Amino acid sequence: MTNPEDLVASMNEAGKGHLHERMGIEILEASAERVVARMPVKGNTQPYGLLHGGASCVLAETIGSTGAALHAGPGKMVVGIEINATHHRSATSGDVTAVATRVHGGRTLATYVIEIADEEGRAVCTARLTCLIRDAS
Repeated sequence: MTNPEDLVASMNEAGKGHLHERMGIEILEASAERVVARMPVKGNTQPYGLLHGGASCVLAETIGSTGAALHAGPGKMVVGIEINATHHRSATSGDVTAVATRVHGGRTLATYVIEIADEEGRAVCTARLTCLIRDAS
C-alpha cells in the first residue's frame, strides 16, 4: 500500500481540472476514517464577501467522498446521495480547514461528518454526507 504522503499527492494530482482544483481545495491527509483539507476563502465568496455556503458544501462533499472512496476500495465507486450543512459563522479571509470523520462504513453506504473551521479554529460549518457505494463499471 502507498504511504500516506504519496496517497495525498496522488489524490491532489488526480483532481487536476476538476471542481475542487478550481476552488483551491488541497487535501492534506486522507484515510478511510479521516480526511483533512484546506480551501481559501478568496475566490469562493458570495457577493457580500463571505464564504459561499455552496463552497462549504463542495468542500464537505469533496473530502467526504474521498473518505468514502478509500473505504469502498478498489473496483468500487461512490456517489453522494445526501448532504446537509449548518452554517455557523461567516469567513471573509484566509483559509478554512475541513475534517471529515467516518461515522458509518458499510458495504453499500458510507457516512461522514465534516467540520469546517476558520484559521482561529472557530466552527464555520458542520455537514453530513452519505455516499452510495457501487461497483465501478
